[in-house]
Amino acid sequence: MTNETLIKQLIKDGYLKTQLIIDAFKAVDRAQFVPEDQKQFTYANYPLPIGFGQTISQPLTVAFMLELLQPQPGEKILDVGSGSGWQTALLAYCVGAEGKVFGIERIPELKQFAEKNITSMEAVPQGVIQLFEGDGSKGFEEEAPFDKIIAAAAAQSIPKAWKEQLKVGGKIVAPIDESIHVLERKSQDEFEEKRHFGFSFVPLIGE
Repeated sequence: MTNETLIKQLIKDGYLKTQLIIDAFKAVDRAQFVPEDQKQFTYANYPLPIGFGQTISQPLTVAFMLELLQPQPGEKILDVGSGSGWQTALLAYCVGAEGKVFGIERIPELKQFAEKNITSMEAVPQGVIQLFEGDGSKGFEEEAPFDKIIAAAAAQSIPKAWKEQLKVGGKIVAPIDESIHVLERKSQDEFEEKRHFGFSFVPLIGE
């Protein structure tokens, strides 16, 4: 299996549709974000352990969630639970040099692992990604509001902080229990929510 065959499979199965996201998958190879002891499984379509009870997400889940999020050039996006940095780098490719991606990770060793992985990426413009160590359930108030927020760990419900830190017209894509929720902010007080069932995630750990 190669990155190319993985991408072809994701397109064939209907998970990858948007050209910008397909280009991101081509440019940001999962191989650079997988721990050494997992390298032989790089292109397998399942989650892989990255230590500390965390995983690098299944490619089809990442593709599905990015298609729901629809990251665009120039946007400012918060990536909660940045882990190995793979999804963070895919987002950075999509937002491009004019955009910003803030990755927040509560485990210091994983933040360092992601920094090392991202530094070696030529496909990601310099300065687009900023990684922080912290409690992702609180969002990242210092840089709010965000165009979009995406999370890689399942909460019981969408944290209030995320809703408050989202621009009107913005979108949150996040796992709640075993489903993926899409929350769009229609106005200051109005949110529209949709659900997609049948997924499994590590839990989001907040306070």
